[in-house]
Amino acid sequence: MIGRLVLATILSSIVGFEREKLSKPAGLRTYMLVCLGSCLITIVSLSFGNDPARIASGIITGIGFLGAGAIIAQGTNVKGVTTAASLWVISAVGLCVGVGEYLLAIVTTVLIYLILRLKKYEKIEHSG
Repeated sequence: MIGRLVLATILSSIVGFEREKLSKPAGLRTYMLVCLGSCLITIVSLSFGNDPARIASGIITGIGFLGAGAIIAQGTNVKGVTTAASLWVISAVGLCVGVGEYLLAIVTTVLIYLILRLKKYEKIEHSG
């Protein structure tokens, strides 16, 4: 169980570090805490024999509220949607680690990282 918590922390730190260096509202610690919390809730809930679908539903709903707080509308300009979405999906990574789906969690983390890096490459392509 401790290994699961450590893996969730390591995986989320990859995404969190990428967001931190871009000075996004949610950075390294936020991503690590969201993923770690999702993992811990999953582990504890499963040890009590709770239904994994109910656990997932509760985690995803709760993170949805956290993500909503990251979205800021300024007139017609909306910011924070990518942050909200990436927090939501990193919670799913924590859930995967919590149930022991390590490969799925690792592949998803790599995909999240690559998706978040797309904007940087997109800017380079459009400016050329």
